[in-house]
Amino acid sequence: MTHIAIISSSVRQGRHSHRVALYFKNYLEQNKIATAEILDLATYNFPLFDERLRLQNNPSAQTLEFAEKIKSADGVIIVTPEYNGGYPASLKNVVDLLYDEWRRKPVAISTVSAGGFGGSQVITSLQFSLWKIQAWTVHAVFPVPSVQNAFSEQGIPNDPIATDKRAKGFIDELLWCVEANNKMKV
Repeated sequence: MTHIAIISSSVRQGRHSHRVALYFKNYLEQNKIATAEILDLATYNFPLFDERLRLQNNPSAQTLEFAEKIKSADGVIIVTPEYNGGYPASLKNVVDLLYDEWRRKPVAISTVSAGGFGGSQVITSLQFSLWKIQAWTVHAVFPVPSVQNAFSEQGIPNDPIATDKRAKGFIDELLWCVEANNKMKV
């Protein structure tokens, strides 16, 4: 079965984007689409980036574990808030940390904001960073405006029918890229 790693990128107290990560994990598993694992950057608490993993002399066990989870995942969903038009330093930290693990990895982006634009300003900068390290960014995106009102703390959407409909298109596009990527590896 396909395995999807979901990066919950906010490390802030009172964060709302984690709700969307929980939603995707539940959506994938309850619909038996894929196995899913949330890689919560708040629990990793990585030090500030100082060198790519492949150039580190003595990487931590936690860094090696994270790298392996990205490498072994068939695809990745990144859930990120928008901070002043950009994405959080915690996410930039792990994007820069890895290189080979991102190469040709299908990555879908979900952006969130407390306002009405759903984090739409962060998409371009994140896609550019991922493109530079040769990740395969999926064309479909999943913006969530007013995230604090759209999902409960447990990741349950306030409008499950509409949310699931949008999620289906987003996930279908990611899975298409995963399948295409797998065929190219043969």
